[in-house]
Amino acid sequence: MSLFRHVINCSFSLQLLQIDFNFRRQIIRITSMFKISIFLTLIVLFSVLNVSAQEITRWRGPNGNGVYNETGLLKEWPVDGPEVIWHFDGIGQGHSSPAFANSLIYVSGMVERMGYIHALTPDGKLKWEAPYAEEFYESYPGSRSTPVIAGELLYIYSGQGILTCMSAENGEQKWQVNALEKYNGDNLRWGVTESVVVDENKVYVTPGGKKHNIVALDRFTGELIWSSPAEGETSAYATPLLIELPERKLLVTNTADHIVGIDSKTGQMLWSHPQTNRYSVHPNTPIYHDGKIFSFTGYGHGGTMLNLSEDGSNVEEAWFNETLDSRMGGMVLIDGFIYGSGDSNREWRSVDWETGEEQYASKEIGKGAIIAADGMLYLYSERGELALVEANPENFDLISAAKVELGTAQHWAHPVIHDGRLYVRHGETLIAYKIK
Repeated sequence: MSLFRHVINCSFSLQLLQIDFNFRRQIIRITSMFKISIFLTLIVLFSVLNVSAQEITRWRGPNGNGVYNETGLLKEWPVDGPEVIWHFDGIGQGHSSPAFANSLIYVSGMVERMGYIHALTPDGKLKWEAPYAEEFYESYPGSRSTPVIAGELLYIYSGQGILTCMSAENGEQKWQVNALEKYNGDNLRWGVTESVVVDENKVYVTPGGKKHNIVALDRFTGELIWSSPAEGETSAYATPLLIELPERKLLVTNTADHIVGIDSKTGQMLWSHPQTNRYSVHPNTPIYHDGKIFSFTGYGHGGTMLNLSEDGSNVEEAWFNETLDSRMGGMVLIDGFIYGSGDSNREWRSVDWETGEEQYASKEIGKGAIIAADGMLYLYSERGELALVEANPENFDLISAAKVELGTAQHWAHPVIHDGRLYVRHGETLIAYKIK
């Protein structure tokens, strides 16, 4: 009997051990699955954060249209103009704008014919500088193009048509392509001024060759993805506009005598529309809004409004206004009205987006570049005037004005607003103004 009980007890103990073993195995399995789940969640979270960190900068602000998303900005400046927080005087000759990414300020400039990227801290201190390529040193010498930053990589197109990819951390060169030489393009009278467009794995550039007129390159290697002959014309100083439609992404730019629409995936030219002036100079990026494209150019030619089909495959002219002839100062669209200055027609104007009808014209400030934020227009004239104007379509309401005293050469660079500051580049000097 004692032996029988011992056997029973041993059997029961073994069952308990088996249950305990199975229980422990289940706990280990659940714990492992939980760890894997956490690991996968972290991967997804890291990917999301990484995509956010890879946000790509654009010329003319985050929307590529000169309108900045900042709010709470000053509605009036002090009598002597906005306070100068700092200025940096060593960026070299040039007319390009600063770009902001990775808690740094990137700006191009020419020193003894060589183009350099200068990376500044938010308090205006030089963190690093690095050469990229020979710059345009003839008529109106200096860098033209604004750098474009996509995460850890920076792209800069020199006035001689050389596209360089660099490390945004230290300026180390990753790859370089002489686009004019490789794709049989010719440089322009005043040098290339295009700031390239970067999207996903592509960087778009316009060499202006007969066969290779507009190209998409792999942004990680510089290798050709597609080439479009477009209209086979020279480039026209223009920075393209990328429009995201339900059916496709459309690349819109100006070549010597046409506005062209290119399928960004394939390089197929979907449409073109005549636009020319006597020097084939079209530096302004078109404006897109609500199915319409507004393209404008100087020397008395004016602005053309195009109705774009829903799938982006064709356009029709809606209206034309010859007084809207900004040569290179850009324009902005605010609440249904276009604001900007002319070239031959030097006044600042307000024009109805839908009809092209003029609302006002003013010569209070010299012609120049325009950006906008928080219901206000920021003007930077070719005479060196800075002006704050209310975005009122009925009247030119000049609120405040000042003079840019620092820097040298032409007042051509487009201003930038970032983190409550107005940045103005004048030749070799970058100035940070307090506007918040």
